[in-house]
Amino acid sequence: MRKLTKSAAVLAVLACAALAGTAQAQDTQTQAPAGKIQVKLLGTAVLPSGAITKVNSDAAGLVSSGAVGNTVASDNAVPTVAIEYFFTPNISVETICCVTGHHVSISQGAAKGQVAVDNVQIIPATFTAKYHVQLPYGIKPYAGVGPTMFIVLADNPSDFVRSLGVTRTKLSSEFGVAVQGGVDIAIGHGFGISFDAKKYWVGTNSHFYAGATEVLSARHKLDPWLLSGGVSYRF
Repeated sequence: MRKLTKSAAVLAVLACAALAGTAQAQDTQTQAPAGKIQVKLLGTAVLPSGAITKVNSDAAGLVSSGAVGNTVASDNAVPTVAIEYFFTPNISVETICCVTGHHVSISQGAAKGQVAVDNVQIIPATFTAKYHVQLPYGIKPYAGVGPTMFIVLADNPSDFVRSLGVTRTKLSSEFGVAVQGGVDIAIGHGFGISFDAKKYWVGTNSHFYAGATEVLSARHKLDPWLLSGGVSYRF
């Protein structure tokens, strides 16, 4: 009987040790890395609108004649770098860096299908504050919000509008706001995979010139979705 009691005690100790080891492994797996900085390399789909919300001026009569009824901006896919700093395991700030290229086409009117503005290059400079929720197995969903500035680096009149006498175009750089949601999934040794969605509210004013004379100006909503996925490293 005494031997059985000792054996049972030994088994109980071993079982407790095994359970403790399992719990510790799970805790290690689910806890966020100790590092304060996280860098992400993402592939991003940029899906803007480009629709006209207001005609500012129409000296050339392109809108009043029915040649231009509305516009649309093309989609694009670009590489993106995100840099994030964690103040606590739940609170961080993040900024992204990318350059995205588009063209603006006429989507309604007699000139439907013609490109109006070509080779538009934009930096969607964005800064968000994020709140993270820690779930088991290294899964960490988050939500964020913050300001953005769409910096227009370049734009050119298309061959079509050049044929109408337009010599120069200008799209304005603008401030706006962005909200985001996503999830980081830790896979070990500081590495992880990330999925992110951002919705922007930001616009731009288009200006078309014939020499020094403005012949058309309109307000457009860009309001893009940015959908991203890729890898992360936290240190």
